[in-house]
Amino acid sequence: MSKMAEMDQTIRELRDAAAAINAAADWLYQQFSGTTEEAEPAPEPEAPQAEPEKKELKLEDVRAVLAERSRAGYTAQIRELLHKYGASKLSAVDPKDYEALLFDVEGLNEF
Repeated sequence: MSKMAEMDQTIRELRDAAAAINAAADWLYQQFSGTTEEAEPAPEPEAPQAEPEKKELKLEDVRAVLAERSRAGYTAQIRELLHKYGASKLSAVDPKDYEALLFDVEGLNEF
């Protein structure tokens, strides 16, 4: 499994865990807030639902993020990332690589 696929899987698992914790916290709040009657059985927390399908990233969406980072002084690093994806300009990047490219661009803030 590639590093990006592992990272994507880890992120999904973290979101699922967060949803389960949130559901448990909601249930506990209802139990101890006094808003439900004691004669009424307590509802069980719902199982976390599958994450909704991500909307497909468009060139304009990616361009907006890259323009913002470029204005923040990351122009040279953005050019290097474009070359990493086999392109000299954004319009030459394969749309299936948009998500990974944005992930890489977000990492530029850490340095």
